[in-house]
Amino acid sequence: MRFVHDWLPQRVVFAGGGAAEAVAEEVRRLGASRVMAIASDGTRAEPVLTDVPVEVLHTDIAMHVPVEVAERARSVAADHDVDALVCVGGGSTTGLAKAVALTTGLPIVAVPTTYAGSEATDVWGLTEHGRKTTGSDPRVLPRAIVYDAGLMLTLPVPTSVASGLNAVAHCVDSMWAPRSDPVDRALAVEGIRALTSGLPLVVEEPMEPGGREQTVYGAYLAAVAFASAGSGLHHKICHVLGGMFGLPHAETHAVVLPHVLGLNAPAVPDLDRRMAEAFGADSALAGLLTLKAELGAPRSLRELGLAEDDVPQAVRPILDAAPPDNPTTVTAEKIERLLRAAWEGKDPA
Repeated sequence: MRFVHDWLPQRVVFAGGGAAEAVAEEVRRLGASRVMAIASDGTRAEPVLTDVPVEVLHTDIAMHVPVEVAERARSVAADHDVDALVCVGGGSTTGLAKAVALTTGLPIVAVPTTYAGSEATDVWGLTEHGRKTTGSDPRVLPRAIVYDAGLMLTLPVPTSVASGLNAVAHCVDSMWAPRSDPVDRALAVEGIRALTSGLPLVVEEPMEPGGREQTVYGAYLAAVAFASAGSGLHHKICHVLGGMFGLPHAETHAVVLPHVLGLNAPAVPDLDRRMAEAFGADSALAGLLTLKAELGAPRSLRELGLAEDDVPQAVRPILDAAPPDNPTTVTAEKIERLLRAAWEGKDPA
């Protein structure tokens, strides 16, 4: 066994009902006194920011972080001479904070309210002219994360389901992504187990913290695995679809994931077996499809707004972005067949 595994330098606080105190403590640890708070819903974020020296609250946020939105946020940070960022929200909110940190070097304290996982990675993404560009940079890794499942109790069930399945996608991609190693796979398998047990509880009792806590725990493990393993075929497909056609991020992951799993899992039977055990099923694909059915997850790209004529346009950009060491050889024919099945909402063969 020969591999190198890098851990990202980051504090992680599971606050369990004490988000406001934990966030204030993390800001104090940074020595910050002029904070830019970034939140899509300022009213919901205010209780978390009670003891934080907020200089400006910024709510101009958009999916996939368009370049022009990032530039406006950077201007606000400069105009107010802030010395730290606190982002409260989902993946788009964290993504915007990362866009500001990328050019300013400002430290981030991330307070997630979904299961997106971006807070645990050094990956940034920006969209311009229908093309989403991603990269990794240590400047965008939040210095600290504060998790509090209580902040997620009012997250609508459909959004919770899509966001949680996005976390499952992080786990699956981490099993065979370009830098995947045994540590990543161990984290990913435990992440699948936690998400598979937590998400049904979120659907059944959305205002009970138990399912939310299991789900956010699984989402964190998924993100740590993904940050190390890198982006596999599934995420490349979803980044292309999101950037080109403006599809909703988490829902797109929820729809596409079974099709990529069905393509790749037969080529790596040992990894399939490990994922299947975590899902509690005979195969990883069967387990994922059962979970999606139980959660009432979105099934088709058509219902997300993708036109049938858009499918062929995405094939070449996906081929260009596909990892060369994907478990199954990627061809234009396979990608188009996969996209058409995802568009129609068919289960993978």
